[in-house]
This record gives sequence, structure tokens and C-alpha cells, in this order.
Amino acid sequence: MKKNLSLMIMAVAIIAMSFTANAQKFPEVDGSPMDMAYYPERAAFRAFGKTEEERNVKPLIRVIYSRPQAKERAVFTELEKPGSIWRVGANESTEIMFFQDVTIDGKKVKAGRYTMYIALGEENWTVHFSTDTDGWGHYAFKPEESTVAKVTVPKQETESTVEYMSIMFEKADPGAHMIIGWDDTMVRVPIGL
Repeated sequence: MKKNLSLMIMAVAIIAMSFTANAQKFPEVDGSPMDMAYYPERAAFRAFGKTEEERNVKPLIRVIYSRPQAKERAVFTELEKPGSIWRVGANESTEIMFFQDVTIDGKKVKAGRYTMYIALGEENWTVHFSTDTDGWGHYAFKPEESTVAKVTVPKQETESTVEYMSIMFEKADPGAHMIIGWDDTMVRVPIGL
């Protein structure tokens, strides 16, 4: 009886060790969570549309980005300084998908997947659309080699502080404005559709 109890305890210990050895250690939640923005805004939810028009809406633009927090920092004077390149968020480079050909500052850009980087200026920002995809940050960005289009837009002040960097779209003629806002600053980037 004592021998069977010892064997049973040993078997339970071996099974417990094998579960421990195979346990997964998942990463903690990132401090800059990933998010998406669509144009038209509800295009991803077309399956839930109440009207035929809502059910048939097709996505034209999608942005995937990480959302850093301001955390009482001077975002565009100390954290991201004028004269530098910014990855438009945190972590991986911000990705934009055009589901159809678009125009940016009069230049035709083919449907496809690109990344965005911003050359920060005192009064204006230059937004670059790049073929340099699947990277972390802006460290490998070579504007002269990978920029397919760029547009310079004026900085504007936000109505209220934007704690988490955010991207959204608004309808504009003849397309949309991609609005990028963080802290007390925002820009409107015109995209022709």
C-alpha cells in the first residue's frame, strides 16, 4: 500500500512538472495598445448594418497603429522634437492600407499597404507614405528610397487634450481627411479618393 502511494505521488509530481514545463508565458499588455481606424468609419461593421447602404459599405482606408499616452509630457517639444522623424504612434511603424488607388498632394498612389512617418516641423508636418513596411519604429526609414508620396500640412491646436494618440477620418471633398491628434496638437491629412 505504501509503495502504491509513493508511485501515485511520484506520478502526480511528474504530471505537474510536465504541465509547468509546457506552461505558456504570455506578454503583459503593452503600454501603447494597438488600434485601427477605418474610412468610412463603420466599414468594418458592415455585417451589422441596419440598412442596405450600411451593409454594402466597403472599406476605402484602414490604419493600424499603436496609441502612446501623453502622461503629462510635453509631447511635441520634448518627447518628439521638431526636426525629427516620428513613426506616428509607438512600437511598430504605423500601417495604412488603401483599398483603391488614391491621390496624395496630387500624386497617384496605388492601392496597397504602406507605412507612415512624419517629419516634424515647428509650424507644418510632412507626412510620408512609404513602401518600407513591417518595421519597428522609424529607425530603418529612408525617405529618399521608400517614399511614394508626401504632403505637408499645418499643425493645429486640438479643442481639448488628447491623452492617447489617435487617428480618425472625416469626409472631405473629394475624399477624406485623416486626422492625427495627440496632446494639444493635430493635423488633417487630405487623401483623394
